[in-house]
Amino acid sequence: MPISTNTLFKDYFKDFKGYDEVFSSDLGIDKNWDKLLDNLSNIGAEKLKEKEGEIDWLLAENGVTYNVYNDPKGLNRPWKLNIVPFIIQKKEWETIEKGIQQRSEVLNLLLKDIYGKRELIKKGIIPFEVIFSHRGFLRDCDQIQYKTAKQLLIHSADLARGPDGRMWVVNDRAQAPSGMGYALENRLSINKVIPEVFGDINVEQTSSFFKDFNQLLLKAAPTNKENPTVVILTPGPHNETYFEHSYLSSFLGYPLVKGSDLVVRDGKLWMKSLKGLKQIDVIYRRVDDVFMDPLELREDSYLGVAGLLEVVRLQNIAIVNPVGSGILENPGLIPFLNSVCKYFLNEDLILPQIASWWCGQEKELKYVLNHLASLVVKRIDRTHREHIYFGEFLSKKELQDLKKEILKAPYQFVAQENINFSTAPNFVDGHLEPRKIVCRTFSVAKDDGYSVMPGGLVRVAAEREELLVSNQKGGTSKDFWVVSDKKQHNIQRYSWHKTTGSLSTGINDVSSNTAENLFWSGRYLGRTIVTARYLRMVLNQMANVQFNDRKSESESLRILFQSITNITSTFPGFTGKNEEAALLNPLKEIVSVILDENKVGSFAQTISSFTYSYYSLRNLWSRDMWRVFDSIQKLLKNLKDEEIHTIPVLVKFFDRIITRLIAFMSLTEESILVKQGLLLYFIGLQMEEATMTIAKFRSLVIVQHNQELEYEVLESLLSSHESLNIYRHSYRSYLSLENVISLILLDKEYAKSLAYQIKRLKKDIDQLPNNSNNEFSECQKNIAKAFEKIQSLSVEELIRVNSESNMRLLLDAFLEELSDVLHETSLSISNTYFNHMYQQNQLINKTNEAS
Repeated sequence: MPISTNTLFKDYFKDFKGYDEVFSSDLGIDKNWDKLLDNLSNIGAEKLKEKEGEIDWLLAENGVTYNVYNDPKGLNRPWKLNIVPFIIQKKEWETIEKGIQQRSEVLNLLLKDIYGKRELIKKGIIPFEVIFSHRGFLRDCDQIQYKTAKQLLIHSADLARGPDGRMWVVNDRAQAPSGMGYALENRLSINKVIPEVFGDINVEQTSSFFKDFNQLLLKAAPTNKENPTVVILTPGPHNETYFEHSYLSSFLGYPLVKGSDLVVRDGKLWMKSLKGLKQIDVIYRRVDDVFMDPLELREDSYLGVAGLLEVVRLQNIAIVNPVGSGILENPGLIPFLNSVCKYFLNEDLILPQIASWWCGQEKELKYVLNHLASLVVKRIDRTHREHIYFGEFLSKKELQDLKKEILKAPYQFVAQENINFSTAPNFVDGHLEPRKIVCRTFSVAKDDGYSVMPGGLVRVAAEREELLVSNQKGGTSKDFWVVSDKKQHNIQRYSWHKTTGSLSTGINDVSSNTAENLFWSGRYLGRTIVTARYLRMVLNQMANVQFNDRKSESESLRILFQSITNITSTFPGFTGKNEEAALLNPLKEIVSVILDENKVGSFAQTISSFTYSYYSLRNLWSRDMWRVFDSIQKLLKNLKDEEIHTIPVLVKFFDRIITRLIAFMSLTEESILVKQGLLLYFIGLQMEEATMTIAKFRSLVIVQHNQELEYEVLESLLSSHESLNIYRHSYRSYLSLENVISLILLDKEYAKSLAYQIKRLKKDIDQLPNNSNNEFSECQKNIAKAFEKIQSLSVEELIRVNSESNMRLLLDAFLEELSDVLHETSLSISNTYFNHMYQQNQLINKTNEAS
């Protein structure tokens, strides 16, 4: 279809300048894009709009996020994928592939030399200032030897088409390259939502690359184990690419761990599991160099493992990539890289680079200062995200200030030619727009070279005229197609011929951090559900009072209001000196208990704790879990956005969110195996439900009321416990405290009773590994004490009222003691299984040196 008649290209040439991927020099369609544009045109703008919405929905449903630092929209921004892929023909790609393989090898040899013989510095090929003034050079890693055939095991290169029509290398990433998981998710999403766009186009698949990546991790093990233990080390949920860490953990089948999961003992690296220590052979790290070992590098780091570098020196662990490889991300190396290639390989670089001038040389410095207005200037060390200066946008004063800054320390700066890279079509608002693009592809080491991903991740500028391409600046992404003349299968199949021995073979082997997060996620989920049901019950009672003015009901509301504060611990609330003021507008206080994240014990704060704990476990989630989880977040956000919070609005909110919380609870039990730590989740859930049951009883029934008021209170208690119908079916009698206690506290067969919860806790805790020399662990002793207590008292004793205080003192004392025992049980579980305190300190402070 000619461009002139294609509505997709409406306004495409408005302010058009530079090189566009789709068009040849005479503005005809490049033959490589012809078939794709035909497919897009046949689908049509309206259908593409629908598909675009489906992709956004699918990515959101699957929880694909990219964390943007200090983003007012929140931490977990949805990943954006444009529906129009980027295309490179196989013939051109073969040259790019060879260029990437060559570049990976050159960087590998460079890395070996920097931390080894340093011949490049001795022979004047690279100035020593370029290396030693960069924070990426870690003296602690000097002369470390590795057993792997190559030192650089993973390399990613950012590519953009330059003015000569060839793909140029813009950046290299070697520390902990990101993007592989996003590239895979992009392909799977496009395949699922709009398979017709692939019509008659032979797109090469990435399955063989991921097989090579898996083999790399297995072969990296220093002991040549048949089934080495591999873990993926993450900084945690706040990292910008945490989704990818979890995604690759699930995809590859390797445990996701944090630094506090690991410890060094006897020159080896171990994972802290529930049973004890398990030796680790390979770390695929997503933590930056200087944070990897607080004992030798940054002592303020909580992301790495103290003593890890010594384990590396002893060759008892393989780290992918090795600590110290961040030096390769130094733009000051670019002017010298072709000479490095000639030195090692006796050939020129295949892929062109941006023309660069290191200011530490007199001739180059003079050129930069004379042409500053047309260059891009950056520090060679951008480990702290230092500013980039675009000379064309600087005023005369700013240019003068920059000159002064460069002259203070010329060796710290590099200038590069300002290149307008190519654009490619992006589908925006029903038509195509040209946007700047940068392609990232990946290579992984093999015995005989490097395997390159056929395609990768394409990042797209956020706006039409935007020069910078950055996800942190709001950019989007594209699927990256390498198109072949040979027939390809569009369905990707992934299977590993050789797999690792899984650490999580049983409950004993679950990492302490995973176990802790499962335990607390169970507690937070239990607290969230109980709190939601209780608040809904109170709101329904408030609505009923509007149609009934009986004194007993208004008095019962006063008791219920006070119980909200006592059960949630949102003091002062409806208690103490604040009571009368809060009772003047009870709904205002209740809304605060629901929505104020800064109020300790509030529903919103509990949801926030629940969110963080579960998000830390997302590598264990099923996609259904994420969908329900996302709907919970949206419901709470929508409620916060409401201008007026009426009782019906709040009740409707709780009706919806309780249903989703229960669905999430059920999905957790379906999605995580007991041997993966589900047992800890059950213990946390039962622990919290038991604690909240005690809190409700202590708030509502310790004080004796008149018969009518007590009836209202007991009915409210049963209603909040979702037990009113069961009570009526079981007893078929007027509500009595004796029967309520029998059912809710002492019935060993009723799953929501306190006795049942404690019996279940005892059973589950008995299945935890016993690491003590005693017959029973501390937590087993504590829960056994609770189990004995709840069987030792009769209903008659519990309901006895003290005539002087008009209180059921025996019931209160029993519940208080039981609450204390449960608290001690929780503490003993934490101290036994979740203790991460293996802190070691440097003898001298290196933080300043590292910064």
